[in-house]
Formats: sequence, C-alpha cells, structure tokens
Amino acid sequence: MKYASELKKQLVSFRKFESVRSCLDVKSDQESYRIHIGAGNWPEMVAEIQRALHPTQVVVAMDETVAELYGSSVLNALRDSGFAAGQLRCPPGESSKSTDMANSWWQELAGQAVDRQAVVIALGGGVVGDLCGFVAATYLRGLKFVQVPTTLLAQVDSSVGGKVGINLPTGKNLVGCFWQPSLVWIDPSVLRTLSEREFSAGMAEVIKYAVLRDDGLLSLLEEHSTQILARETEVMGLLVHRCCAIKADIVQRDPRENNGIRATLNFGHTVGHAIESLTGYKSVLHGEGVAMGMIAEARLAERIGLAPLGLADRLVELVRQYRLPTNLPKFTWEQWHQSMRRDKKNMGQQIAFALPSAWGCVALTRDVSLADVKAIVCG
Repeated sequence: MKYASELKKQLVSFRKFESVRSCLDVKSDQESYRIHIGAGNWPEMVAEIQRALHPTQVVVAMDETVAELYGSSVLNALRDSGFAAGQLRCPPGESSKSTDMANSWWQELAGQAVDRQAVVIALGGGVVGDLCGFVAATYLRGLKFVQVPTTLLAQVDSSVGGKVGINLPTGKNLVGCFWQPSLVWIDPSVLRTLSEREFSAGMAEVIKYAVLRDDGLLSLLEEHSTQILARETEVMGLLVHRCCAIKADIVQRDPRENNGIRATLNFGHTVGHAIESLTGYKSVLHGEGVAMGMIAEARLAERIGLAPLGLADRLVELVRQYRLPTNLPKFTWEQWHQSMRRDKKNMGQQIAFALPSAWGCVALTRDVSLADVKAIVCG
C-alpha cells in the first residue's frame, strides 16, 4: 500500500511523542482553528488559550467523572494564570444531552455573569463536547469554546468539525447547529484512564476512518493491535493525528453537509443511531452502536451489489479484534423502520445510508429498498 511506508516514518517521528506536539489547521466558513495533538500539561494548554483567544473569563464544562479525574488540575492551572474559572457540571452519559441540561447550563452561565469575551472549555467526551458546544453556540448568540476531548471517540471524531447539539426522546442529535471550536487540545496520554469498554467504543470511529479513506490506517489497525490495545502513547498519537487529518479534510470540503461529502462520516450511523435510540441510550455506547451499524451497512452494500463480497467479513474480524459487538440486537421491523426514518440524512420517505463500495470508498446512497434493509436488520 502506497501509504504504508509514510505511516511507518510518521510512527518513528512519534516515538518521542511525550515531548512532541503535532498540529493540524482546519479552515471553516465560521472560524479557522488549530488542533494540537500531543502529551502535555494543563498549564501549557491554558497558555495557548490565553495566547490565541484572549478571554476575559473561562468556564470549564465537564461531567462528574471527568471532574474527579482532571477538574482540579485544569481549574488550578486556570487560576494560577489569573482566571477566576467557573464550572458547569452534568452527570456522565448520553442522557445529559437534553433540553433540561442545556437550560440548566444557560441559567448557570447567566448566574456567573459570563460575557461575550468568555471562553467555555468542553473537558470530556462526546456528550460534554456536543452539549457544551450547543450551549456555547446559543448563549449570548455565541461564545467561543475549546474542545479538550478525554475519550478516544471524542479525540478522533466529535471534537472536530463543529457539529453540536442535544437529543430528543424520539431521536439522537435532532436539535443542534454548526458551531466550530476556536481551539482543539488533544492529549492522547489521558486515554490511559478510560475503561476497556470506553476505549473499544472509541476504536469503532477509528475503524470507520479506515473504511472511509484506508490510506494505511487499515494496515496500522490490523498489524499494530497489540500496541493500540496497550494504548502506547506514540501509536495512539499517530492514530489520532491520522483520523483528525481525514476528518479535517472532509469537513473543510463540506462544512455544513450540503454536498454529500460530509455525510460519508455517517457510515454505520443510520443503523447505529437506531440501536442507541431503541435501547434508550442506556445499554449501548455510541461506538458499540456504530460498530454493529458498520457491519450491517457493509452487508447491505454487499447485498445490493455495491460492495464486493468479503468486505463485511474483513470488517467483522477487525471489529472483533478491538473487542466490539458484531451482532445486531433483536427488534421488530416496525421498530427499526420507525427509528431509521428519523435519521437526519433522509429525504422524503427514503432512508439514507453512507455505504462502502470498497475499502477507502464510501458514498451517500438513498435508493436502497426497504426490503433489502429489512433483510439485513431482521435477517
């Protein structure tokens, strides 16, 4: 593979990753920003926020789990730099992406007399990042916010691209907007504190990028699983960098999902979001839903003749390698159909899917028959 030797060279450069920081620049129609990737201390992050954003106030948004792990360190670093840092907190889990929690945080920002030059830091996983970004986008008609993702899923996916929002009982991310972060600060060393289940859930999004672009990621995932599962910092730094580079390229070419390019990031998500919704956002993690969804959608692509036979089986082996579920839960066709009909990619009565035709090639498809979908999810 033409990218394999280049990836090996990059891996060598990341061997001293503990003292090296790589950067990616993302250009958007709202605001261009920089992604910093590397193991570094919190005062270094605060110094970069001061230098780049010049905030009058800083508020740290986090869930209770992250607050216990990193809250004091981040707040102390801010206070040592002269900020009277405020806080926003929520319970961990998808249920916090709600109208009630958003309203609670709006009220807290008002109580803290936050002004338009303030910066809100989203310290945590995808739930905190989505919720914090939505609150920042809507309070005082828009506050700057910084993404500091602490889960693998957030580091490789949700912290980049500016999609923010909350859930409704009827579906995931049905209320939201595009609001770009002003800065993204990623420290792969914090991944060591994740549970095995949370780490594996994040790997589902990494696998998604291997299907989207391939360019060496597939080989890296298949050949270096031992180092990845051990969360070796230099390998994780490279992995995060590659995924962020792929997503940055995609969102720059389609910042508001207008031309179908960005929709390819939803590979596995039509089925995956339905699983999350049908299980009440409680028993299945987002990455687990995406893993099962990718396999189902790959089998759908094979069934309609879009993808060659064998692609889904190779994907199954990769998903299993990273300790993710492969078999769909049992629901009636009526349940599947009603849930997938609410997907944001849909137009009219057609259910939209981002389907692979080969490794490294995924496109938005809206002409899949319901009979074929039913055969895959209920078969």
